Amino acid sequence: MLNVNVIGAGLAGCEAAWQAASSGIRVTLYEMKPDKKTPAHHSDGFCELVCSNSLRSAEVTNAGGLLKEELLRMGSLVMEAAMATRVSAGGALAVDRHRFSDYVTEKIRNCPLIDVVTREVTSLDLDGVTVTATGPLTSDALADEIRRITGDRRLYFYDAAAPIVDASTIDMEKAFFASRYGKGTPDYINCPFTEEEYRAFHEALTSATTAELHDFEKGDSLKVFEGCMPVEVMAGRGYDTLRYGPMKPVGIRNPLTDESYYAVVQLRKENEEGTMYNIVGFQTHLTWGEQKRVFRMIPGLENAEFLRYGVMHRNTFLDSPSLLGSDYSMREREGLYFAGQMTGVEGYIESCASGFVAGVNAARRAAGLGPLTFPDRMMTGAMAEYISTGGPVPGTFQPMNANFGIVPPPDEKVRGGKKARAEYYSKRALETLEGFTAELERSKKEIRQAIGDRDA
Repeated sequence: MLNVNVIGAGLAGCEAAWQAASSGIRVTLYEMKPDKKTPAHHSDGFCELVCSNSLRSAEVTNAGGLLKEELLRMGSLVMEAAMATRVSAGGALAVDRHRFSDYVTEKIRNCPLIDVVTREVTSLDLDGVTVTATGPLTSDALADEIRRITGDRRLYFYDAAAPIVDASTIDMEKAFFASRYGKGTPDYINCPFTEEEYRAFHEALTSATTAELHDFEKGDSLKVFEGCMPVEVMAGRGYDTLRYGPMKPVGIRNPLTDESYYAVVQLRKENEEGTMYNIVGFQTHLTWGEQKRVFRMIPGLENAEFLRYGVMHRNTFLDSPSLLGSDYSMREREGLYFAGQMTGVEGYIESCASGFVAGVNAARRAAGLGPLTFPDRMMTGAMAEYISTGGPVPGTFQPMNANFGIVPPPDEKVRGGKKARAEYYSKRALETLEGFTAELERSKKEIRQAIGDRDA
């Protein structure tokens, strides 16, 4: 039986393993948990969401929402799990992180073509095609191996997670339920600020003490990803920065009084039961004591109990344009693929998409077939194209979320502004997907035929 190795059981690794197995290829999935964990991981399950429980917008006219829709229609395991474990979050797709992990773990462990091996992999000299999807905190030994193979062509930035509070300790006499920016259902808890309260909070936040870096990070300069900016760094950029970011009050009114506010902090449900809420956009590197002091200045959170404080960790990624093709394979080493955030895709679903593409193509490589290119008119293909080229400006490669700036321009002039262009890109992508799904099915048949020919 032909074999594909997948290293790492995060979103990218599980998706890669599932797609390869769905093509009839036997997969060996290596995961070092629970024997060994990184500083960012806490549970023993697969697909652990270490930061937010939100997968961001579910609207297909949003680039991230379009990517979700593409993956869902193509048969993504991660998206199947997300839909089965979603919690109310207005126009966003958020999940119960524990049920989400359990769902994927059970599917992977019960798949007859996937063998799970619990051990740390320290060498990429494995028999067969290999997909490396070890995430933002790859173990030191494997990181050294990747450095050896890539010639140290790797980069890094810092990623952060927001605090989670006990819902029963939120003062709902001050806070209220409403939708996010006036869109969707009223699933968010809103903590409103007067101008005086905001001024005091901003002053406390910008003067608060940050945590020391871990020993393995000493000597690093603090580079942060713009899409996951620590709230204290954001506040330090200017007095009104938060009011135009995570504390934006636009469209938010108290449903009882119709009152609007100077600034608003929103909390999003963490689990289906609604017993835990995270503070939206409040990724932080403050010490735990400072988080408790400063975040309890938020109206309604004066007596909040923190179930998890915010944390920050280093996120390593490759200089992918010099290393990888649009199928996520290493150009200079046949049969080696990378997937997930280490490739420079940023975000849960973006990582899943990279695993999907890598898994499909790893299966084809194992079967002796050529690569399958995902059309760049689809967001899945556009992300793959971005990591292999670095975008239009050479030498500026940085981690990237799904966005319409990386897809080819319209074939015709689109009138009606940004919204009309988004609708155009979404419609074009889904029409392209209709034809491409047939190619995916043909690919599976080709792989199964190759397996049959080999076994005959």
